[in-house]
Amino acid sequence: MKRFRLSWLGVLMALLLVMAACASDTTDTTAAPEATDAPAATEAPAATEAPAATEAPAATEAPLEGPIKIGALTSLTGNFAPWGAHVLPGMQLAVDEINAAGGVRGAMLELVVADDQSNAEEAVAAFERMVEQDGVVAIGGAISSDVGLNTSLVAEELQIPLFLVKAGADSILTQDSRYTFRTCLPAASMAVGPVAQYAVAQGFTKVGAIIADYGWGRAIEAALIAEFAALPDIELQIEVAPVPEQDFSTYLRSLQEFDPQIIVATGHPPGSGGITAQSADLGMAIPITGAWTPQSLIMGGGLAAAAIDRYADFSCADYFSDSYQDLAARYIASSDNTFMDDDAVAGYGIVTMIAEAVGAVGIDPVAVAEYLHANTFDLPGYSFQMGWTAWGELAQAEILFAVIGGTGAPAGTNAGGEWYPVELITSEPLVPFVP
Repeated sequence: MKRFRLSWLGVLMALLLVMAACASDTTDTTAAPEATDAPAATEAPAATEAPAATEAPAATEAPLEGPIKIGALTSLTGNFAPWGAHVLPGMQLAVDEINAAGGVRGAMLELVVADDQSNAEEAVAAFERMVEQDGVVAIGGAISSDVGLNTSLVAEELQIPLFLVKAGADSILTQDSRYTFRTCLPAASMAVGPVAQYAVAQGFTKVGAIIADYGWGRAIEAALIAEFAALPDIELQIEVAPVPEQDFSTYLRSLQEFDPQIIVATGHPPGSGGITAQSADLGMAIPITGAWTPQSLIMGGGLAAAAIDRYADFSCADYFSDSYQDLAARYIASSDNTFMDDDAVAGYGIVTMIAEAVGAVGIDPVAVAEYLHANTFDLPGYSFQMGWTAWGELAQAEILFAVIGGTGAPAGTNAGGEWYPVELITSEPLVPFVP
């Protein structure tokens, strides 16, 4: 049984406490293509294990003249600022550690910072300024899908490597993309794979979902329908709400009659916090999936009581690895943040990869992009090895799906309270999206 509730789209998006960085603020409502039939990406040639960011790349070439400038273009104001607030210190930590170890072939790294203001037009202007005036070798940090889409067009035109963090719209990448790289959030059409895998592993027979009536929500809807069509033993019920909706009681009561074992709120990023709290008020003691939201934002925003043991979200970080915990302790000591969310892990990894590439091929952005495509990277804190298809999609993403638990965190990894993620499942490698 699949039932759908349709509502009119509100004229303005109501920014709730929980905004999802993976959300597209574009008005494109084209459904995401199915990723299930995509051919597997050709495996990139194996690389020598990437050096830790605390070590300078081996000086096998002539010294470089510095500084080597890397662009940090992310959201420091606007709707997506909570994500950018983690990306930037993650990038800065990598720069500081590499410089402390001697830089790259004797040259120091310099982070050139710009606020995209969660706005595509501002992001494009800042991108062009970083390239033409500052001379950056690469740029990273995009959160908003609108920002990712518009800056990717400029990156391809100017041939400057661009690293996305949480820009998940399928439309960002094309068959011709060669300078745009996803690093944390895969394409929207890949994002529901971990949900389906978890539902199967738990033996669920009913899955409910609330999606928003706009591009990202409709892409998640299409992916859910495609995934669960192949799972005949699981019923799916989808409720469609306007983007600015704040009262989800009608949609939740409909799902309550359906009696699901999990509610997927990934397709309604602005509402995932409200859905979590209001479902708890209705006595629905079942997991709620978020939308790649910083867990520290959830736990610091008044939702702790409703979220513990219920709010589950996705991450490119492996919170249980030694490499993550070591990195997180250094990050917390060096920043104002109390927890290292995966946006910070991605920011750290972006600088690490750029530094390795520059150490190997120099500061030519075209050569840097070619090096990135030709290698894979074992990055600290990640749940998978970093590598890409020819068009920049994550080639072997294994996404962690974890619920917020009330247990104490490992020493040094959480200065914000007595909570820590608890693993539900780490997905099988996701089939890369093909534009």
